Amino acid sequence: MKLRKKEYGDCNLVGKNIEKLRKEKGIKQKDFISKMQTMGLDINPTSYSKLEGQLRLATDKEVFFAAKILEVSTDSLFSMNFEE
Repeated sequence: MKLRKKEYGDCNLVGKNIEKLRKEKGIKQKDFISKMQTMGLDINPTSYSKLEGQLRLATDKEVFFAAKILEVSTDSLFSMNFEE
């Protein structure tokens, strides 16, 4: 598993939780992005990486689709505490 090169930002609350759950489920970032695109979300790898790194805001659609793919509630993406 790759380690994050940059520190997390503070632009969203869900990025770190999405990244942690994605990795726990063994989903590669490129496969996660592909699933989001298949569901109808126009997102590129750079934009997604910035979402996980909390370097940009997350849209409601991104949070909704991420929760669906990860099979969790949207609320849990905001409330889960994944401090390292």
